[in-house]
Amino acid sequence: MGFRCGIVGLPNVGKSTLFNALTETAAAQAANYPFCTIEPNVGQVDVPDPRLAEIARIAGSARIVPTQLAFVDIAGLVRGASKGEGLGNQFLANIREVDAIIHVLRCFEDPDITHVEGRVDPVADAETVMTELMLADLESLERRVPTLAKKAQGGDKEAKSAAAILGQALDLLRQGRPARLAAPRDADEARHLAQAQLLTAKPVLYVCNVEEAAAATGNAHARAVEAMAAAEGAGAVIVSAAIEAEIAAMPEAERADYLAALGLAETGLARIIRAGYALLDLVTFFTAGPKEARAWTVRRGSTAPQAAGVIHSDFERAFIRAETVAYADYVALGGEARAREAGRLRAEGKAYVVQDGDIMHFLHGA
Repeated sequence: MGFRCGIVGLPNVGKSTLFNALTETAAAQAANYPFCTIEPNVGQVDVPDPRLAEIARIAGSARIVPTQLAFVDIAGLVRGASKGEGLGNQFLANIREVDAIIHVLRCFEDPDITHVEGRVDPVADAETVMTELMLADLESLERRVPTLAKKAQGGDKEAKSAAAILGQALDLLRQGRPARLAAPRDADEARHLAQAQLLTAKPVLYVCNVEEAAAATGNAHARAVEAMAAAEGAGAVIVSAAIEAEIAAMPEAERADYLAALGLAETGLARIIRAGYALLDLVTFFTAGPKEARAWTVRRGSTAPQAAGVIHSDFERAFIRAETVAYADYVALGGEARAREAGRLRAEGKAYVVQDGDIMHFLHGA
């Protein structure tokens, strides 16, 4: 099961520099001109989780395997993208393929780095991108909703459900509000909204790319973005892409001292990865044994068979039960055997909903 976060923004805001730092590669070309990124670059990134090392220590695991997120560096958008300007059609198609949007905003002043619209105003930049996404969604729904409404009037139950939720999304867009604010009344409406692949229905995290001096405290531009994000119910993270690029190129042993000298407790990238994880409403469960301790990702609300299916599809099909212990009990009692002796290891069936931090062992007939 792969989860993809698309890194978007106007040209020359630091998207590719940030992507390269995230993946610790030079996969994304970074240069001072628009449309430097044309084909999207994709990188798999480990999700930092200190629980995994502790589980491995207790289990005596020979290796540690973190869970991962995919980050996609998407070409810069310009005004008019919804009508095909710049690389607009390709940009919009690439966004449809991701699960969440990481929107990088330029929050630094630098006369040597051009801005596509000749000024530094991250809130206006965010509005430019959101407007283009809204226009694309409007065009799509204004074609689809009337057709669905006609089918609904003819007694088509599926069309009635789809028309209700997509009509609500269309009303929001006409008010200048994103489709993610639509509220499905039941599972069917939620399914229709997801199947519509609306660009503005995707969750958004704003990344404020600041200068080095503002990495720890932010600046006026970043505070304006944070206020905008709070009003939208979105998230915001402050980073300096330039600093993150330097850290990514350093030996691991030198990074902590460098961060401390800058007044930072951790990298901005770690915050982005965790925020992206939360944005997608994911939880982590673990498997542990002598060979390896491994973290796995499922959406919140997933059942034990669905979690087993992440490991292997046959495990979900032939699921019998799961043996489960909470992370806090696993650590406090010193592992699976003692948790079992203390009655803290539970046998759970098909209806069990996986909790974040569960250490699980699946029994199956595959």
